[in-house]
Amino acid sequence: MPNQSTNRRRLFFITFLFLAACGVRAAIAADNPFQGDWALTLPDGSAGWLGVEDAGGKLSAQIMWGSGSVLPVDGVTLDGQKLVLTRRQQSRRGGQVTETITAMRAGDSLALKTVKKRADGSEFAKADFAGKLQPAMPPTPDLSKVKFGPAISLFNGKNLDGWRLTDSKEDNGWVARDGLLVNDQSQPGKHYVNLRTDREFEDFTLSLEANVAKGGNSGVYIRGIYEVQVADTYGRKLDPHNFGAIYSRITPSESAEKPAGQWQTLEITFVDRHATVVLNGKKIIDNQPVRGCTGGALWSDVTRPGPIYLQGDHTGIEYRNIVLRPVVKK
Repeated sequence: MPNQSTNRRRLFFITFLFLAACGVRAAIAADNPFQGDWALTLPDGSAGWLGVEDAGGKLSAQIMWGSGSVLPVDGVTLDGQKLVLTRRQQSRRGGQVTETITAMRAGDSLALKTVKKRADGSEFAKADFAGKLQPAMPPTPDLSKVKFGPAISLFNGKNLDGWRLTDSKEDNGWVARDGLLVNDQSQPGKHYVNLRTDREFEDFTLSLEANVAKGGNSGVYIRGIYEVQVADTYGRKLDPHNFGAIYSRITPSESAEKPAGQWQTLEITFVDRHATVVLNGKKIIDNQPVRGCTGGALWSDVTRPGPIYLQGDHTGIEYRNIVLRPVVKK
């Protein structure tokens, strides 16, 4: 039977190991230069986002690539001064593809490389791209103290003055018809274009009405980079892709959408990178921080003003009464 001296030595040794482990984890966290939210410019020039977190030396990461959702990566490690991310995907032919993304930091910038590997070990889709550290999230604003300026009607009901296509090479389905802003996709098989305001805005409150057809899918982008989903999701379980969600980022607190074919009201307030969404009179997102851009963003820079842009590359949609009130800066 161990004596008291032996027990003390064991207790001391266990305590030492525990404190040492805590110290190592703290040192790893403190020395990890990749923590934070990164605005990405992807190899094809489109917008992306990378979020890296370090909880006591345990790394995790999420990524948004181009037009997709925000998704966790399958693996994340530190290799010296290099961050290594791993993503696994199924190819269209059914085989597994492993993508490895490596990142090196210099100041507030990232230099990244991506390469994909097939199951047989062959590599493809090698490319370089870049990232920029986003500024820290501002504190939650007190909306009761925010002042909004005079209302600006963004759509005159007669024509598309004040609006332009996001890509002049794509087919345009947007028309002004009977006082409505309509995305008329009457020719199946074409890829239709998105529509944006000429003017750009920083912080504001925006109200509009939308009529979504059965199976319809559109979206309202604030600052050109954050999509508030507009879609036929009536009757579905709560999801970050439902009507009124900040697409793939913030799930509504309740389902407030109406069945397809009815006019629905949407109010969006965006102040200091925090979003509030009221759908059909119900507040479904309450002053929540939006960490980065969403799929389909025009760019990834969260610091710059941007347009209101309406998604038209999915299905037809009707909008009306689009009114914006900008925040009055002190």
